[in-house]
Amino acid sequence: MSERSAFDTNVVTLTRFVLEEGRKAKGTGELTTLLNSMCTAIKAISTAVRKAGIANLYGIAGSTNVTGDQVKKLDVLSNDLVINMIKSSFTSCVLVSEENEEAIIVEPDRRGKYIVCFDPLDGSSNIDCLASIGTIFAIYRKVTDDEPNRKDALQPGRNIVAAGYALYGSATMMVLSAGQGVNCFMLDPSIGEFILVDRNVRIKKKGKIYSVNEGYAKFFDPAVTEYLKRKKFPEDGSEPYGGRYVGSMVADVHRTLVYGGIFLYPANVKSPKGKMRTS
Repeated sequence: MSERSAFDTNVVTLTRFVLEEGRKAKGTGELTTLLNSMCTAIKAISTAVRKAGIANLYGIAGSTNVTGDQVKKLDVLSNDLVINMIKSSFTSCVLVSEENEEAIIVEPDRRGKYIVCFDPLDGSSNIDCLASIGTIFAIYRKVTDDEPNRKDALQPGRNIVAAGYALYGSATMMVLSAGQGVNCFMLDPSIGEFILVDRNVRIKKKGKIYSVNEGYAKFFDPAVTEYLKRKKFPEDGSEPYGGRYVGSMVADVHRTLVYGGIFLYPANVKSPKGKMRTS
């Protein structure tokens, strides 16, 4: 009896979840297909991350991406995986990757109605030291009848149809929102499926952790400096916030989602407009 109850025979996988949500929305199924393709790419990246050392995938690939970061071998592999999986799903017309200087216009016979913006492997500087890394993506719907081009991706964030990230840490987790709450799925390697583990996740109203790269403190706006000072030296007698910064946005954001607090990536004197990211 105990053995029978130890295995969930009605488990909610990510595939099942997006199918059910798509049915509720009475959609065409194209977004469901796209999300499942992204899920497959993430599973493949997770496997590559786990065996990177053995497969000689650590180290520099010999180039830099559009944000000036050195490209790692895993970056190149992850980028190719995401691009190929999305293209083969026939659901997208424009792809925007942090690893590509120009937007990728999908071939006419493979196009769909969505635009996908992504960072295939966030936190690349942490790859060689085995810290958590991840994948970030946001999906828009094409809103014009023109030939697909890079301008299709230049939409406000409120137009996002679905967005999420995958975290490759002590386990692989995919966090997804399609406009109806945030849901977390853990990869079960025994069946090769993402399993729903947390539904409708909400960040705590008040946390105890702040996350920012204080190596740039010299260049912070005075208001940011003052804000951080109040977190570290509270005047009301409360406990000070603890500082945590991984340098991988997915890791820092996920910790903030789970434990509460704040994640900052502020503009500074050196970069007054901030740093463009696909998140």
